[in-house]
Amino acid sequence: MDVLVTLLRDRLRLHQGPPSRRLAGALADLAQTGALAPGDRLPSERELAQAVGMSRGTVATAFNVLCEEGLCERRHGSGTYVTRTRSMAGLLTGAVLPADLSASVVPDASHLAMPPIDPAALLRSPSGHGYDAMGDPRLRALLGDGDGDSGDGSGGGGGHGAVGGPVLVTGGAQQGIDLAARTLLRAGERVLVGDPTYVGALAAFRRAGAHSVPVDLADPGAVEAAFARHRPAAVYVVSVDNPTGGLPRLRHVAELARSAGVPLVEDRALASLVYDGAAPPEPLSLVHPHGTVTVGSLSKVLWGGLRVGWLAAPEALLARITEVKLDSDLATSAVAQRLAAELLEHNPAGPWVAELARRRDRFTAALAARLPDWSWAVPAGGLSVWVRLPGADGDRFAALAREEGVAVAPGSLFSPDGRHRDHLRLSFAPPPPVADQAVAALARAWARMP
Repeated sequence: MDVLVTLLRDRLRLHQGPPSRRLAGALADLAQTGALAPGDRLPSERELAQAVGMSRGTVATAFNVLCEEGLCERRHGSGTYVTRTRSMAGLLTGAVLPADLSASVVPDASHLAMPPIDPAALLRSPSGHGYDAMGDPRLRALLGDGDGDSGDGSGGGGGHGAVGGPVLVTGGAQQGIDLAARTLLRAGERVLVGDPTYVGALAAFRRAGAHSVPVDLADPGAVEAAFARHRPAAVYVVSVDNPTGGLPRLRHVAELARSAGVPLVEDRALASLVYDGAAPPEPLSLVHPHGTVTVGSLSKVLWGGLRVGWLAAPEALLARITEVKLDSDLATSAVAQRLAAELLEHNPAGPWVAELARRRDRFTAALAARLPDWSWAVPAGGLSVWVRLPGADGDRFAALAREEGVAVAPGSLFSPDGRHRDHLRLSFAPPPPVADQAVAALARAWARMP
């Protein structure tokens, strides 16, 4: 109870509005960060009211809000229990809706040129049995054949190069982040992250028992102060920001990590997706070569259902990560790797990036026309728009949007502390007819907001 109260008081200051809404938000934050898990019983209304200095009615109202949002349930004669937490899984599960803007993914594989493929060729692997620990040599060569992500579709890797060094094929970038977390972090250690940042990374660090510390990574002074104060075990950075679509300059982060001897995990899953003639972000492994774990994915340029990504690191560190992976899954699907190699050779990134730029422009124009009160910065990269709702709660709006047939990702998911409740991440990747339908539904939901 004492620990819960301390955590609540720390998070109450992050929320605005009436006391009941602030308390509900703080409790939801603890559920999102893992401090409260499904099945946990909340303190009684009387106990919690005394502990946080609020009225019992305020606590009861906060509990009602959490129950309405589906995060808690009241059990007669027993109390109020956490039923679920906000997580990445929530973006990928649940009822299928007519329009889904919640997940930053390639919506389908229709943009791909399909090469002629002999099914028997997909079943061949160097080992014969398919358990190739590091991955298929042909695919690894395609992923590691460049010095970086050119983004122009040139070269055998189509702009997906693993920035040099030995490459381990993974089941997507998410597995790469999880493997890095399990290798680098121990329970109770701290990892510096941006705020907002990728929800899947926050989940991976939480599973490793580490604490994610939000920092303005674009501010060298803030990063330096965070190193001194928190003594992190690792730093997580995203080359093309997810959810904002920004292109942050983070060289100073790599320099500070190198000086402090702290490993860096660089997520380059979106590095190929930059628009308007912008240069792809510099690989930070060039700055911190002996301590950077670089993860990437083909999910954003080919198709997420392949579940093929990669991880690059210094040899000694990569050997440790490979051991962790072998304990997990023995090997990435040989069939998926062979298919991915074929698709890479026949699908340079350039045409898909140009199509995404057109979809981004059409989607943001529709938002401006139908929802002029909302604000955002046009994303320079990635697959999504980071939208601010004036004076509104994104979690509550997400529930209304679902009723109108469109799924969105509330901003609170993308912070270790559940901040950004007035934001949404909206994917602009769906085909234009679906995106137009989604914007119309968002406008209907916005008209219903109290």
